[in-house]
Amino acid sequence: MDHEACALRLNGLSMRFGPVIAVSDVTLDVRQGHVHALLGENGAGKSTTVKLLSGLITPTNGSIEVFGKPVVLRSPLHAQSLGIQTAFQEMTMLPDLSVMDNMLLPHAPSGATGMLSRRKLRRQIEQHMDELEFDISLDVLVRELNLAVQQKIEIARAAFRKPRILLLDEPTSTLSSSDVEWLGRIIARLKSCGVTIIFISHRMKEVNEFCDDLSILRNGKHIATRPVHEYTHNEVVELIVGRSISQVFPQKTVDQTSDVVLAMENVSSGSACNIDLQLHRGEILGIAALQGMGQLDVFETCFGLRQPQQGRLLLDGKEITLLSPEDAIRTNVGIGFVPEDRKTEGLLLNQSGLKNASLPVLRNFTRWGAIDGQNEANSAAAVFKRINLHERAIWMDASSFSGGNQQKIVIAKWLLARSRILLLFDPTRGIDVGTKHELYELMADFVRHGGAILFYSTEIPEVVNMSHRVHVMYKGRVRATLDGSAISETRVMESAMGQSEVLPEAVNG
Repeated sequence: MDHEACALRLNGLSMRFGPVIAVSDVTLDVRQGHVHALLGENGAGKSTTVKLLSGLITPTNGSIEVFGKPVVLRSPLHAQSLGIQTAFQEMTMLPDLSVMDNMLLPHAPSGATGMLSRRKLRRQIEQHMDELEFDISLDVLVRELNLAVQQKIEIARAAFRKPRILLLDEPTSTLSSSDVEWLGRIIARLKSCGVTIIFISHRMKEVNEFCDDLSILRNGKHIATRPVHEYTHNEVVELIVGRSISQVFPQKTVDQTSDVVLAMENVSSGSACNIDLQLHRGEILGIAALQGMGQLDVFETCFGLRQPQQGRLLLDGKEITLLSPEDAIRTNVGIGFVPEDRKTEGLLLNQSGLKNASLPVLRNFTRWGAIDGQNEANSAAAVFKRINLHERAIWMDASSFSGGNQQKIVIAKWLLARSRILLLFDPTRGIDVGTKHELYELMADFVRHGGAILFYSTEIPEVVNMSHRVHVMYKGRVRATLDGSAISETRVMESAMGQSEVLPEAVNG
């Protein structure tokens, strides 16, 4: 590649954290004015590379060139002064500040003269949001917004700083399909202005649509860089995971029973209205919906995080009242919940994988007021082995692990609790293709052995290919129920957008 055409050049870049080598001798070029995808499994070194380019950390070895000049990025402010801006997957905004204050950080004006500057900046931000087709109140507190909107603000803020190089670290992991299209328009616009973009994602559809070049990392090493159109889908998967995967989704089981383990009868809770739902033993029941259509309220009601205004819940045919998650966990069947945001809702990041996994059922390992540590560790280790989680999770903090392994810890605690019902709310968000495949197999094995899963995903192909039946929600109501061969992406999306309605019986193709 022509040296002058490079916006970024990584020369033998390595990063070590104690005994862990996160990035190992990576050398690659990023062409100026192009969109360059960076793919790899969780823990492959993608996020570490972003942190190195953002100035959050400095490499152990190797060098970085920005527009042909060697640089040592010693801080985020230094990186920003060179035109490098980052929209992180893990939100960097302050939840108790307004949208506008977060947009201005870390350069918010203050003092008497700052008031005039603030009014001018407000007009600039409003114009910027209009240009981005982003309708948002600048005065609302960030904590009052859902994850998707927060992610859009993160992207808008990075674009507002007029980057020459923009790093997008899994920007679509929380976004709906319409929001992904919104991001695509922003990327195209920035690219037309000569901005160089590094795009990290686990979704090949977006890579194919948005990106010019693709680099693959595996175990911290650079494996390949080529134009996107020169890769086949199967080749990308095999380069990422280092092995062949015969099929992405496992065969659906046919041994679901007529036994209803969990039911909702005319339940209204939050924005969910008049929900009728029956989850059978041995079944994966999919919930498909666009962002904010009441699906989260359904899951939270089933886990005791919110109580219905009307209707009733039944467990094994008997009415039940869940006043808290503890009630759900201690039912005779055991209900486990994998939430949308594993870092804030599913894990104690400063505790070990062992402590996280055993927390819901710690009483099972307690005798005479003391914890039987050996029994606790042995039981957790057996579950970790089952889900292919490294044994170091027994003693290492959850924060030390990649997103995919953190999600395995969240799931491990419900397997350790011997839950018969799993509520999986977008469980593959921000997870690489290899770990996704492992999770699909785990789901199939769980229902094959008599468990039941209520499953929501922002990725419609997952819902279509993993579910035995699908309830499609629109504006808080179940607008269609699809069964068997009637489950297709087209029919799901039509119903999710309010274009068709199939009630009350399931359609079976």
